[in-house]
Amino acid sequence: MTKKLVTLAAFFGLVAIILGAFGAHGLKSVLTPEQLTSFETGVKYQMYHALFLLLISQLNILTEKNKRTIGILTTIGVFLFSGSIYLLATQELSGINFKFLGPITPVGGVFLIISWFFTAFYSMKQKRN
Repeated sequence: MTKKLVTLAAFFGLVAIILGAFGAHGLKSVLTPEQLTSFETGVKYQMYHALFLLLISQLNILTEKNKRTIGILTTIGVFLFSGSIYLLATQELSGINFKFLGPITPVGGVFLIISWFFTAFYSMKQKRN
């Protein structure tokens, strides 16, 4: 599971860097300041959770099953939260109405919150050495 989490974290981090640079250089002149701020929020949360997955991959106090659960929750959260933000922020540019994704963003946020909750829960559940 460690290898999969590190690979996933690296993928999320790589994409966050690419999208962050694209937002700062390619979208700055075509998005409103509010849209750009929203896009940047998606990038930040994606990067936070890339780093989170790297941390999870290295925690010896979590079982492989715990890591898998946290990894799945985090992945769903990143795709729903950051992914919906990217599409909503650029919908005028793409000409596609993504407003129906508005309710998806907080659902993604809930998945991210739950992944952090389970990290704390699983950590506290471990027997003391």
